[in-house]
Amino acid sequence: MTYHPKSEFLNVMVSRGYLADCTDMQGLDERLMAGVTPCYIGYDATAKSLHVGHLLNIMMLRWLQKCGHQPITLMGGGTTKVGDPSFRADERPLLTNEVIDENISGMQQVFAQYLSYGEGKTDAIMVNNAEWLDGLNYLEFLRDIGRHFSVNRMLSFESVKSRLDREQSLSFLEFNYMILQAYDFLELNRRYGCALQMGGSDQWGNIVNGIDLTRRVIEGHVFGLTSPLLTTSDGKKMGKSEGGAVWLNGEMCSPYTFWQFWRNTTDADTGRFLKLYTELPLDECERLGALGGSEINEAKVILANEVTGLLHGVEAAKTAEATAREVFEKGGVGDDLPTLVLEPGEAAEGVSIVQLIVRAGLAKSGKDAKRLIAESGARMNDAPLEDAGLMIGAADLAQPIKLSAGKKRHALVKLG
Repeated sequence: MTYHPKSEFLNVMVSRGYLADCTDMQGLDERLMAGVTPCYIGYDATAKSLHVGHLLNIMMLRWLQKCGHQPITLMGGGTTKVGDPSFRADERPLLTNEVIDENISGMQQVFAQYLSYGEGKTDAIMVNNAEWLDGLNYLEFLRDIGRHFSVNRMLSFESVKSRLDREQSLSFLEFNYMILQAYDFLELNRRYGCALQMGGSDQWGNIVNGIDLTRRVIEGHVFGLTSPLLTTSDGKKMGKSEGGAVWLNGEMCSPYTFWQFWRNTTDADTGRFLKLYTELPLDECERLGALGGSEINEAKVILANEVTGLLHGVEAAKTAEATAREVFEKGGVGDDLPTLVLEPGEAAEGVSIVQLIVRAGLAKSGKDAKRLIAESGARMNDAPLEDAGLMIGAADLAQPIKLSAGKKRHALVKLG
């Protein structure tokens, strides 16, 4: 990159590895230097919680606020009813208003851990795009907004083109999504003076549309900045584990499971993830990431503690570390492991070990659990499990049972 930014925020974005692209680096730098700059990232309410895949952009908003600017978390109460088709093979399921509102409520809990909301100039605000999208008059919208979009250009965007090239259906409903997202930027600029939209690099086309629409309709000068789409060093999509998505809400993913996800980071990713997901000084991130041999494991513990501390609090991180040391170093059970609680009546009838492995979140299906047992990857109370037909009854649960999948994933089963 030839341009060297002067603003604190862009310096952080560049030096820590958050920046993939920017529509006008120098113009944005000057805008940031001129005063408090409102910036938004949009989140569609497709689930009750955000997951680790969202965490990179949440950290960008956190840094934005730390550097003296105003984050806007835009909740897609309106756009969720349409569904973003970007790089998807099929249409998203349509959700009811009640489910969307419930999902937004769950997501709010996460944002509150990372951002300071309030009435001050740099306090974050949360906005729902249903405020302006739900009341749109279709004919007026087509005439006033739709005329600024070229279908030829919309078809050229990679997110649309890739779907059509694979001859997968793209509904007219989904095709409208990019127009609605562009309209969001226009509305946020009108209402809150929002001058910057950020998102993953898969959102580049949608962001550029919003910049173009804002310029055409109100002659506003706004900017776009994207982050890289992260994969781990072994090529996996960031935020996925063997058990599926790693959720940010504590009731969907325990602090211990979350901590363990970060502790299991590969050696090659540790330094990069310290820069992106913690607030440790850059030189410390680089020092820790360069450690070799067994020392890199302590760097991973620091990574897990820092990331878990931001989301769940320092005490939860300390408890998770203590549990991990108890489980891994001393062969104990640990107080903070994910726990499956069985009702006495259910235990009296007996439950198969395969069912317990699945219900404890250590396998996705009974087939996976049986394969785990067949490949000697499953253990009960640290002893290898060999019989997939084993039944567990109330007598077996006089003490909690520790189930393990491989060396790093554990859960407790106990009577309620």
